Amino acid sequence: MQIDRRLIAHFDWTVLLLALAFVAIGVTTIYSANYNIAEEHAGGLPSRQVLWLGLGIIALLTAVAFDYHYLDRLAYPFYGAMLLLLLLVLFVGHSGGGSQRWINLGFFRLQPSEPAKLAIVLVLAKYLQNDEPPRGFRLSDLWVPFVLVGPLVILTLVQPDLGTAIILGIVFLSMILMGGLRLRSFLYLVGAGLAFLPIGWHFLKPYQRARILTFLDPDRDPLGAGYHVIQSKIAIGSGGLFGKGYLHGTQNRLDFLPAQHTDFIFAVFSEEWGFVGCLILLLLYFALIVYSFRLIERAKDRFGGLLVFGMVAIFFWHVVINVAMVTGIMPVVGVPLPMVSYGGSSLASMMFALGVMINVSMRRYTF
Repeated sequence: MQIDRRLIAHFDWTVLLLALAFVAIGVTTIYSANYNIAEEHAGGLPSRQVLWLGLGIIALLTAVAFDYHYLDRLAYPFYGAMLLLLLLVLFVGHSGGGSQRWINLGFFRLQPSEPAKLAIVLVLAKYLQNDEPPRGFRLSDLWVPFVLVGPLVILTLVQPDLGTAIILGIVFLSMILMGGLRLRSFLYLVGAGLAFLPIGWHFLKPYQRARILTFLDPDRDPLGAGYHVIQSKIAIGSGGLFGKGYLHGTQNRLDFLPAQHTDFIFAVFSEEWGFVGCLILLLLYFALIVYSFRLIERAKDRFGGLLVFGMVAIFFWHVVINVAMVTGIMPVVGVPLPMVSYGGSSLASMMFALGVMINVSMRRYTF
């Protein structure tokens, strides 16, 4: 296969360097989160995350290797594969932490709800790529996207995985709004969602209800449902301006912090690097988001712009929800910090998303 030299010359190193920065922060923080002072080692999680990075690089290079317009053809087949995998999870899925979310492949436990986020972006970009009506889309114009996204959200809720279901729903709303949904129709949709909340409450698991009630009243169960957030806020606050230093976070060292290497890794990072470190990390995410809007403006066509928007929307909402969750601004729903939290499925999916962004950026120079 002959590679156009213009693609190599216009490879988007900015996105790749930001990706490597996030992964480097993630691996070092995972090491710290699992470091045992007495034994002077951090177990196998950091090295496994490096292996997942290798898988992620393969995913990124795969996304870069072919013209992104092929994703237009692959959107529905990929969506169908994700739908089948989510159905398969219900019957043969591996359970952990009260949820059944993974398929055990022997060498790797795949969490289908992670690449399902990519599937939503692909099918919506495919559907919305045609020019929007002069006055924008009405809700009745978007019945196909609703039918496509609904089963993915429902199957994710059944696992149960409320956090991922929320991400799927918000990315869907973000994309149809970006795609040209009328503001009035969007407000109707939001109103309908709010009206459904009392009904949805009855479908939540007891521990999910407890988390929401604890969010409303943090002191109602400080040793139970409220323990996670209380310890997380203590860790973040004790970091001060410059932090306690790498491998010196006491909340983490003394095992007060739960899920240190996954959902609450931001608290570990905050305790060790303080406000300044957190500001730098969040500025890196902000840089990726701002840069992605430049890519959207320069994209060769509407399909490419929608792909970039959808991929960066996944990043944006992960960061917002994770940081809000660990700081007590919203209930704990189990959303990882993208490319920093431990997890192979999440890392590979995020790297593929960045690969798509690089792909769109590179091919704006081709005809």
